[in-house]
Amino acid sequence: MATQRPVAVLVGTPAWADDAARVLADAGLQTLPLNDPATYIDDLIAIHPALILVDAAAPDWAWWVTTPKVRQETRRIPLIVVSADPAREPAALGAGADRFLPADFLADTLPGAIEALARLPDAAQQETLACQCAEPMPPLGLQGIERFNAGDYYGQHDLFEMLWMAELGPVRDLYRAILQVGVAYHHIRQGNPRGALKMLRRSAQWFAHLPDVCQGVDVRRLREDASSVEAMLRALSEADLAAFDPDRWPPLPPLRTVSDPPG
Repeated sequence: MATQRPVAVLVGTPAWADDAARVLADAGLQTLPLNDPATYIDDLIAIHPALILVDAAAPDWAWWVTTPKVRQETRRIPLIVVSADPAREPAALGAGADRFLPADFLADTLPGAIEALARLPDAAQQETLACQCAEPMPPLGLQGIERFNAGDYYGQHDLFEMLWMAELGPVRDLYRAILQVGVAYHHIRQGNPRGALKMLRRSAQWFAHLPDVCQGVDVRRLREDASSVEAMLRALSEADLAAFDPDRWPPLPPLRTVSDPPG
């Protein structure tokens, strides 16, 4: 959520970890180590980090760089490779890193890299988002909510896509989040659980900086509902996925507004 302290992910166990943590803390970021390849992408999606730092001393460092950069859900996360060997810079950039920093000068170079790359909340943008979220949902959005809750997930997509494409302000993330959750539900109803899971994972990035309520939409509930549906899909075995029956899937949660009764 937007109120959480931004996170910088650290891959590996480098000798420069403490220096990096101090610089990151000065920039308002907390450091979180991630070293499990089995959960790497899922963790990145859940955490929404502002930055990834990869230690090039690790034997599989290139995998930790390339993997998030080729995934739609994580490719926008800035990634820096750090190494004591300057000769690794071409390979780091070739693997997809946004920046290479020499470990010996990390304390001097990391602050500028954070300022240039890190996905930190912008005060002016957050203020604009708060003002836009206080406004009522546009008529097209109200129609989209009606279609979403009627199970017309394909129809809601078109309406929220029109809103998203026309809106230049940060509230466009609300429309894109709703749109993609609805598309995921459409995939479920069409018997495509893998497509649904992919879309739910992709939608998570658009929730990252939204408040709990925006333009009357209960964003917190939508986020929680989408996470619950994703968890159910992730719990399916390969046999379950192959034999997926949309008619046996539980009712999909509605898109609620703050005026909706609880339940």
